[in-house]
Amino acid sequence: MTRTEERPGGRRLLPRDERRAQLIRAAATAFARQGFAATGLEDVAREAGVTRAIIYRHFASKTVLYQAVLDDTQERLRARLGPPDRYDEGTVRALVEAACDDPDGFRMLFRHAQREPEFAAHAEERSRAAARTAERHLRDVLPDPGHRRWVAGLIPALTIELVLSWLDAGRPVGEDDLVRTIRATSRALARRG
Repeated sequence: MTRTEERPGGRRLLPRDERRAQLIRAAATAFARQGFAATGLEDVAREAGVTRAIIYRHFASKTVLYQAVLDDTQERLRARLGPPDRYDEGTVRALVEAACDDPDGFRMLFRHAQREPEFAAHAEERSRAAARTAERHLRDVLPDPGHRRWVAGLIPALTIELVLSWLDAGRPVGEDDLVRTIRATSRALARRG
């Protein structure tokens, strides 16, 4: 079936890929609100306006659904940011735009997943990869390896925290102001002692 059909009772029968995408978006919202452990599939079903049976047609378990949301968010970020070896001045803006496009997925990926035992290893690897990328970019700026490693861990962590706190505060300044703040913070950290 390639089109949406109306079912009795006003429910719509969506094509499989559209339904899956809808469930992922609804799950991101539900999980971002309360985290993995406190969110049941009933919460996701209510958010999506479907039954739990519909969710089980697409996802074998809550864990599989949570991972699908994380994978979807990571894929969106990769598409927006490009490969790490091509990060440049535009990367910060792309990150902020990605957070604006999918704030619930962003919160899940960068806040909730690291607190969930089943997903913490993935979050830790993501942090290590971000620090390695930052360290490569800082090689010419900070010659001392210890100082460089410390700053390389701080810049991605502070960048994510700045974006999260901005989202949580209701975006109190414009995107341009946030990008300038992140860049200024990164430049200050990258100055030689």
